[in-house]
Parts: sequence; C-alpha cells; structure tokens
Amino acid sequence: MSDDLPLLGFGLPVSGAWATPATMIRVAQRAEELGYASLWTFQRVLSPVADGPDTEHGPGARAAADPSYRRVHDPVVPLAYVAGHTDRIGLGTATVCAPFTPPALLAKTMLSLDQVTGGRLSVGLGIGWMPQEYAAAGIPFARRGERMEEYLRCLKVLWTEDPVEFAGDFYQVPRSHVGLEPVQRPHPPVLLGGAAPAALRRAGRLAEGWIGSGGQPLSRIERSVELVREGAAEAGRDPDLLRILVRAVVHLTDEDPGPGRAPFHGTRAQVLDDLARLRGRGVTEAFIDLNLSPKVGSPAVDADTARAHADAVLEAFAPVRLPPPSA
Repeated sequence: MSDDLPLLGFGLPVSGAWATPATMIRVAQRAEELGYASLWTFQRVLSPVADGPDTEHGPGARAAADPSYRRVHDPVVPLAYVAGHTDRIGLGTATVCAPFTPPALLAKTMLSLDQVTGGRLSVGLGIGWMPQEYAAAGIPFARRGERMEEYLRCLKVLWTEDPVEFAGDFYQVPRSHVGLEPVQRPHPPVLLGGAAPAALRRAGRLAEGWIGSGGQPLSRIERSVELVREGAAEAGRDPDLLRILVRAVVHLTDEDPGPGRAPFHGTRAQVLDDLARLRGRGVTEAFIDLNLSPKVGSPAVDADTARAHADAVLEAFAPVRLPPPSA
C-alpha cells in the first residue's frame, strides 16, 4: 500500500440482509487475501420505533431513521466466528458501548477473544448516545463521562493485575483471580470513539487510540486528532504512538458526482484522494464500512445485490494493488 494512505481495513457484514454467516466468512477471507489489515464490527442494541414519543425529537430519532440500524448482529460473535476462518487479519469492534456490560464481563469476553484470535484483537469502545439503549441495559444515562473514565481504569486493572481488586463509585471488583491472561501485552489495545472534546482528550489520556467518523469535514477530523494528541501529551504519553482510526462509508460510483460531493462518495480515484487527505491529517488507519451504506446495509437491499456491490468495493480498494492516489 502507498505510504500516502492510511492502513486500510474493511467492515465485516453485521447489518442488513447481506450479514449472513456465509457472507461473513466470504468477506473475511477475501479481505485477508487482498491485503486488508483488519475487519471491524459495531454495536446497535435497539432500533427505536419511529413513531414513538421518545424518537420524534432527540437522539433516538437518528437511530429510528437509519435503516442500517434495524438488523444488526452482536459485535463480538461475528469476530469470533470469522477468527477460525482467517489467519492474519486484525479484528476489532468499532465500537461496543462499554457501559452496557460490566467491566469484569467485558474483560473476560475480550480476553477470550484475544486468545482465540491469537492476539489479533483491537477493542474499540464507546460511551453510547441513545437513551433507549441505556434504559434497556438498566444503566443511568447521567454521568456518562465519569462512568466511562472509571470503566477504563477498571478494565485495564482486570487485564493486568492478578489478583485484581477495584473499588470505585460505579464499579466494584472484590479481590479475585480473572484466570486468563492476554496474548497481547500488557493488554489488547483499546480505541475510544466519541466526538465531544472531553471524549477526544479521554482517548488520548487513557486509550491507545481514537475511532472517528469519516462523514464530517476533513478540517473537523483534523481538529479532533489534535485534541486526542493533546490529551496524550497532557498525560505524559507519546502522541505518536496513538492509533487514529476513521470509519469511511464508501459510496463507489462510475462517474464524478460533481459539485458538493460528500467524503468517500465518488469514483475510485476520488475515494483514494479522500483517504490520502485523511492520512495527511494524522489518521493512521481507516476502514471501509458498507454496513452503513444504503446500497448494502439496509434490510431493504436484496442480499445478492448487496454482496455484489461489496465484492466490487473490496476489489476496487484492495491494498495489495493500490497505486498512489492522484495529486
């Protein structure tokens, strides 16, 4: 792959009609053959009813309006499934909403996945934004930032200390043995999602990197990267060691869409230029996620049609044969 581009991954099929066990294996194996660095999943617990009173306005309306959120697999099970059908490709969550699962349970799940994948796992975590999901998980929506800070401290103690003991405002772990050790030392890398300044600085202070959305102006992505790096520097950490991952929802077209083109919407050459611009703004990794594309991830899209489009995108951006992007 060209040094002008970020390390490139691909979204594992987890949303919509194409997200079948057979297609998961097919995409995972083909992505590995073509030189993609990683495969990624995401979590959506609920898709609120569109005409409910809580979704007419506010955060739930976004999920109710997005068809890609209506039929989504668990984020961990597909990774474990394809791990046994691949050998080298990295596997990650982008993201799991951490507060929905107690730290001790998530720690054990991710330790097990780190072991069965031979150390190929990256743990992408988020704080969540949908009140309906918080209600279903039985977790208060208030004080989410404080809860996340403590969650990360507790998680890393569970992974690195034996015996482990933790006492916080939100989480308690009696003096105990976890019983499993990570393959990756000192623990699987943690990447944090989020867009608010506090969340960005938290990623720099407490995690090994940040996960961002490519559906925003490049100037905003650049500023987000700066805040993540500032958080690391303020904590005495080396910002250059951070991983900066961006989700790119690619809409591949045969012709130039013209003025007003959205990021990652366009011809192969245009999308490559977009990826190169990400690299120039401090992004180290990107993954093409068709789960959120209306051409693939919507339940209304025929599974065969979605797979055919996904195959074309996989081939078009295959890292093993990517030429340098156009100037």
